[in-house]
Amino acid sequence: MGSLLQMGRCKQALVLCLSASVMSFFIHHYCTTEEDTDKCVPQQIRALPSTSPRQPNCICQGNGVFELKDHLPKDQYDDIVTLSVSSGVLAIEALGEGDKEGQGEQEITVQSTSLSDLNNLLGRMTYTSTVYRMRTGDLAHFTFEHHEAVFPIVIQQPSVPVLYDIGNDINSRVTIVTKTFLRYTELQVLISSIRTYYKDIKIIIADDSLEPQKVNGPNIEQYIMPPAQGWFAGRNLAVSQVTTKYFIWVDDDFLFTDKTKIENLVEVMEATPELDVEGNGEDGGCLNRNGAVKYQPVPGFPTCSFTSGVVNLFLGRTDAVLKVGFDPRLKRVAHSEFFMDGLGSLLVASCSHVSIDHQPKIENTKYSSFQNQQSKDIEDKLAHHFFKNHLKCIRYG
Repeated sequence: MGSLLQMGRCKQALVLCLSASVMSFFIHHYCTTEEDTDKCVPQQIRALPSTSPRQPNCICQGNGVFELKDHLPKDQYDDIVTLSVSSGVLAIEALGEGDKEGQGEQEITVQSTSLSDLNNLLGRMTYTSTVYRMRTGDLAHFTFEHHEAVFPIVIQQPSVPVLYDIGNDINSRVTIVTKTFLRYTELQVLISSIRTYYKDIKIIIADDSLEPQKVNGPNIEQYIMPPAQGWFAGRNLAVSQVTTKYFIWVDDDFLFTDKTKIENLVEVMEATPELDVEGNGEDGGCLNRNGAVKYQPVPGFPTCSFTSGVVNLFLGRTDAVLKVGFDPRLKRVAHSEFFMDGLGSLLVASCSHVSIDHQPKIENTKYSSFQNQQSKDIEDKLAHHFFKNHLKCIRYG
């Protein structure tokens, strides 16, 4: 078409642009009336810096797009982008020595006659926080012409990974963990059943019995606690001594069978790196407790499904469980509270292809006296639970 600045007659421009709307645009901006075509005066146009918005593109027949700025000298049309933040500073990497004005400030303006150059500069934009926090955020305000956008920036101290030498066998990958209280007969049956299938795997026992008894056997660690410290205090102690990547939690009256395949659980864990707890179910404000809720299958494992909590047999990723921990104030009856504390941080799955048995119940009056909660115990537990997790109600489904 040639430069519009060299355009001598308005009718020449009108012939080349076939859209009626654009014809009126040129008539309005370049001629006072159609009869005054010989008096049209070329005008210099800059989209920025200008307080008026850029004129719309001229849409021509044949789906062609005529952009006015593409037909102006580059030094007469600049694209300008402004970015501003409040908790950090902005800079552009790899600029020349003479181009560093405005670097390291909370607001930076980038101007270029080339859109590709502008995008290249924006692609090298860096943000550096000036506020030291473990995890916080900032808002970046982006302005281009008359368009504005706001997007969040996460400010976070990077964490280092926790790695384990998983070795070549199940014994170097998994530790069996339990807590016992006044049930040494059941504990010995459990240990015997474990040794039937896993002769060398480490067993860690947290023991808060009133009169502790020594538990003997190869690769067994028994940790004696003050009497009657409770269920979760024992779990914390036992899990804190685990040095393998995974541990499997069992009650002291469980019984291993040929269907208790720890290897199968480890296989699921290794194939799903983001999975934290796996075994055989919750909102803020009001917590919804529904049994046997499964969200969706674990990819590649049709017998496993994502859920919010599992029963007392579970394989846990040691570092993930330690981050949540077990509330030591929950002493007697507690299990689901751990999964409530882990909501939003633990990814949990339930698998039906691994199971364990319960031993036949043995009457133990002293043990039962500790297990049976009084009404005040229940009230105290609920009061603590509601306060700690900031709940106003729990709905059971």
